[in-house]
Amino acid sequence: MQSLYQAERSPIEKAGSQIAYQSFGLGKRFLKDQSFSDEKTIAQCSIVDLTNLSRVGFRGQDAAAYLSSYGFQLPQQPNQAIQQEDGCWVLRLSLTEYCVLGSLQDFGERVSQLEQGWQMDECANYLLPRQDSHAWIQLSGTPVAEVMAKLCAVDMRLDVFQVGQITQTSVARINAIVVNVSDPNTHKFNILCDRAAALYLWGVLQDAIEEFDGKISGINVLL
Repeated sequence: MQSLYQAERSPIEKAGSQIAYQSFGLGKRFLKDQSFSDEKTIAQCSIVDLTNLSRVGFRGQDAAAYLSSYGFQLPQQPNQAIQQEDGCWVLRLSLTEYCVLGSLQDFGERVSQLEQGWQMDECANYLLPRQDSHAWIQLSGTPVAEVMAKLCAVDMRLDVFQVGQITQTSVARINAIVVNVSDPNTHKFNILCDRAAALYLWGVLQDAIEEFDGKISGINVLL
């Protein structure tokens, strides 16, 4: 099946010629790492543009049942997230609103199929096309909490803002969703913001990570 997002381009691709994009599976295009290719950079401090990786939202009383029918495990409370066995993350943003973030294991194809399978019917389950509305940046490395402290009033120290927690707040004066998706090897925050503000936030994050010798990275480092 041809991906709905085959021709998609991230708005961050406009940031300058120093950012190179290449195709990675299913026709999607992702940021290519030109200057380094080891995991040390991810562990140290970096930002990665994941905007072209599939994501989708659902809202309504029947949204939970719809996601469960596709085999997703759901968080018990709002502002919590659960990683699935295939690497996807299910975010619960309110009592009846969810967002599903695709996995690099299949380049988001499971999430693309989830969106394609949705149909308008009598059920209270409304599609929220987050691919169109939000950009997705991943901030990683040991100083993620210190970086976010420069941009946001929420305490994101890792003993307070734990893995699977979500905060919906202002980051550098724009609305954003921040999720702690750290693993045993690397501290990682996923940041979702309005696509129209993606270039601005990308630039702000570039400035914020300079203090920690942070770099722009590509998904080839994550794979």
